[in-house]
Amino acid sequence: MEQTSTANGHTECSPDRDRRTPLRADEQNSAVQPLLTDLYQISMSYAYFKAGRINDRAVFDLFFRKNPFSGEYTIFAGLSECLKYLQNFKFTDCDIDYLRTTLPTEVDEKFFDYLRNLTPRDITLYALKEGSIAFPRIPVMRIEGPLIVAQLLETTFLNLVNYASLVTTNAARFRIAASAKSNIELLEFGLRRAQGPDGGLSASKYAYIGGFDGTSNVLAGKLYGIPVKGTHAHSYITSFNGLSDTERGDWKIRHRIHHGIIEDKFYEKCLEWRKKLASHLNILESEANDGEMAAFVSYAVAFPSGFLALVDTYDVKRSGILNFAAVSMALFDLDYIALGIRIDSGDLAYLSRMARETFEKVAKGFNVSWFTKVKIVASNDINEDTILSLNDQGHSIDCFGIGTHLVTCQKQPALGCVYKLVEINGKAKIKLSHDIEKVTIPGKKIAYRLYSSTGPAILDLLQRPDEAMPEIGKRVLCRHPFEESKRAWVIPSKVEQLEKCWWKNGEVPLEIPPLATIRDNVLSSLQTLRVDSKRSLNPTPYKVSVSDELYRFIHDLWLENQPIGELS
Repeated sequence: MEQTSTANGHTECSPDRDRRTPLRADEQNSAVQPLLTDLYQISMSYAYFKAGRINDRAVFDLFFRKNPFSGEYTIFAGLSECLKYLQNFKFTDCDIDYLRTTLPTEVDEKFFDYLRNLTPRDITLYALKEGSIAFPRIPVMRIEGPLIVAQLLETTFLNLVNYASLVTTNAARFRIAASAKSNIELLEFGLRRAQGPDGGLSASKYAYIGGFDGTSNVLAGKLYGIPVKGTHAHSYITSFNGLSDTERGDWKIRHRIHHGIIEDKFYEKCLEWRKKLASHLNILESEANDGEMAAFVSYAVAFPSGFLALVDTYDVKRSGILNFAAVSMALFDLDYIALGIRIDSGDLAYLSRMARETFEKVAKGFNVSWFTKVKIVASNDINEDTILSLNDQGHSIDCFGIGTHLVTCQKQPALGCVYKLVEINGKAKIKLSHDIEKVTIPGKKIAYRLYSSTGPAILDLLQRPDEAMPEIGKRVLCRHPFEESKRAWVIPSKVEQLEKCWWKNGEVPLEIPPLATIRDNVLSSLQTLRVDSKRSLNPTPYKVSVSDELYRFIHDLWLENQPIGELS
C-alpha cells in the first residue's frame, strides 16, 4: 500500500498506483488541500459564520509590493496550480474529524456541516496570464465571491504563487544574463539543495518555465515533461584506479553503423590516441591520470552516443582534457561523436577558453571539424553575478548547470505576495499604514498595460471598473497612487487589458496552457519590457499608475477612514 492522491487531491491509503502513469492535467500534489492553510483562516471563517456572514460578498487582491532581486520586473507563475486547487477543493470527513479535535470544543457543529458542503463554485477568479510580467501593486489575481470561501483561499493561493513566481523570475534573470552570448543552454541542477522534495519539484518546474532548457530531476521530467540532462559525479572518476579495472565487466563497443564490428580492445585504442594527442598538443602524457582514463573509457562504453565527461577531478589542463580527447577520438573511429565536457571548479573563464583552444587544435591537427563544436558545460555554485562576470571576462562556455542559487533563491528567499480585502458587499475597503508602501488601493480595479509607438510597454494603469478603457492615440492622465506631484500624460499606441477570467461557476472557462506555452509566454512577455528595465545593475524603474478618478477615490476614502488627531 502507498499514499496516493485522490480525485480531489487528498491523501489516503489505496492500492499501489502504477508509478509509470503520468499525472493527469487536473491532478496535483496531495498536500495541496483545504487544510494546507493557517489556523487563523479557519478561526476567522468560524467567526464569520457565527456572525451570520455566510452570504457576504468580498473582493480580495493578490499582489506584491516590491520586485525581487533588486530588479524591476517579476514573472507571475502558479496560476495553473491555483486552478487545480479550485477544481479539487473539498473538506473530507477525515478533515472535519481532525478540525473537531483542533478547534475549541465550543465550535458549533453546524459549522462543520457548512465546511463539509463548501465549494468554490461561487468564486470568480481574474488573473494575469501565467508567465506574464507583473509589477508591484498590480493584482496578479483578483478573487471575488463569498467572504468565507475567499478567505479560506488566502494562504494556499499565496503558497502556490509566491515561490512559483520567485523561482520563475530568478530563472528568467539567469536566462537574460546568459543571453549576452547566444545559444547558451541552462540546466537546473538544484534538487539536492532544494527545500525538500516539494521545493525540488517546484523549482524544476518553474525554472523550466522561466527559461531553463532542462533539469537533472528525473521525477520532474516524468511529471512535467521537462528534458532531463546529466552526466556523472567526481565519485565515479575516483572509483577507478587504472588499467586493472578493465579486467572485469564488459568493455566492448559495437560500431555505431556497422553493428557487426565489435571493438573489444577499446581501452587500448584510447591509450594509443592519448599518446598521439599528447605529442600533437605538447602535453606530458605521464601527467594524465590513468584512473580518470579508465573512468572515461567505462562511461563511453556505457553511453557511446552520450559521452560527456567531468574533467576537473584531478587537473583539467594536464589530465582531464587529454583523457577526454583520447576517448572521444577512439569513439569517432567507431562513428560516435562525443558530446562534451563539464568543468566544476577553478577559473571557469580561463579553463573554458583553454579547453576550446585545445579542441580547435585537435580539430585542425586530425581533420575532425566537429571537435571545434564540442560542448563545454560549467557548474560550481554559479549565480547571476557569476555569469555576468564571465561575460565580461570572455569565456567559451556553451551551457551552465545551476543549482543552489537558482532553487533556493539565495539572493532573495521570498517574494512577499499579499492577499488583501479591497471590497465587501460592494463597499470599497482600504488598509492604512504609517508605511505608505503598505497602504492598499481600495475597491475593484481593472489593470491595463499601455505601450509606446516604438513597441515597449510604457506603464501599467489601474482604473475603476466603470471607467472607459484607455483609447489608442488619446492621451490619458496617469498618476502616482500616493504622491500628488507625480503625474504624466500618456498617449498609448497599444492598450492591453491584463486580467482575464480564469474561474467562474465552478469551471475554468479558458484552457489551462501546458508548461511549454507558459514558458513561451515568459519569453515573449519579457520582450515587451525595455532593455534598460531588465538589466541587472541599476535597472530603469517601471511605472505603475492610477487614473485620475481612482487617485481621487483613494484619497477621499483615505481621509474618510483616517482618524483625526486632537491636540491639547
